[in-house]
Amino acid sequence: MDVVSEGTGRLFTDPDADRAREYFRKKSRKQESKLMTIKEAVGKFTKDGDYLMIGGFGANRTPIAVCHELVRQGRKEMGFGGHTSTHDFQVLCAGKIFNKVDIAYIIGLEARGLSSNARKYMQSGEVEICEWTNYALAARLKAATMGVSFVPIRSAMGTDTFDYSGAKKVECPYTGQYYVLVPALYPDVSAIHVHEADIYGNCRIRGITISDLDLARASKRLIITAERIISNEEIRRDPTLTVIPFYLADAVCEAPYGAYPGNMAYEYFSDEEHLQEWLRVEKDPVEFEKFIDENIYNCETHFDYIRLHGGMEKMCELRNKELMTLENSQTGGKADG
Repeated sequence: MDVVSEGTGRLFTDPDADRAREYFRKKSRKQESKLMTIKEAVGKFTKDGDYLMIGGFGANRTPIAVCHELVRQGRKEMGFGGHTSTHDFQVLCAGKIFNKVDIAYIIGLEARGLSSNARKYMQSGEVEICEWTNYALAARLKAATMGVSFVPIRSAMGTDTFDYSGAKKVECPYTGQYYVLVPALYPDVSAIHVHEADIYGNCRIRGITISDLDLARASKRLIITAERIISNEEIRRDPTLTVIPFYLADAVCEAPYGAYPGNMAYEYFSDEEHLQEWLRVEKDPVEFEKFIDENIYNCETHFDYIRLHGGMEKMCELRNKELMTLENSQTGGKADG
């Protein structure tokens, strides 16, 4: 195929499918317990300079407990895939853990507003960027799961996003039409929060999955955090509910409310007051430094963080809010309460 034009962005990962296969070929598929703490998982499976991706969508089902631990352990000079990244990006920017970002959706917390600290860090000159669309990053993960070095898509042509990406525009050898080729993306390590998992890493997710099923298969190392650890017998009872199989996971961490202060579909609503507190306090650098010390560095675990913001009483409140929201959606807003 003839390359018609190409973006100026630098690739932060190796798209070579054969080299990725060499890695995956050596990865253990032994069914053994991978249960450990989040602190142990981050310490064992992440290191400075790794390329990181975070599962979930926006503030939905994101492994915030892992993001806090990455900041606590002081990871630096990582690459990051900013695919529908909101509060997780805000947290990681607070710790300045990355200096390279593939960007699609970052800085914004959707309807909540923009993170001033994340914007400040991205405009500091300390971070190298390569631009993509959300779909392009999803397609890059799809290419990795397919075991190929690229896939063609029909978007981004004629845009500044293409100009600053690492994509290439080519002429189709069959039709003469134009396509954009996006390279496979194989993260060094990823974290995905799920509803249920067994000790081996068989996972169940309720609700929207976005690209997490491809992310799990594309990642060289995978940390799973779960609202609940369930028995392998329960997994075997209905294997069709397993969307991430055990052999993809490297660590399994029980993390009730692990997406807090974001939301978890069918489990708990987001803590909008605390998310607004993040946005408000980070406008003052001195106050924000104190805030991060209190909420991340001085919290040994995610449970400490939750206790700091109302503990189980707050979690029950958020759980009831989620259940009422679900009930109202099913009854047309006519539920009592």
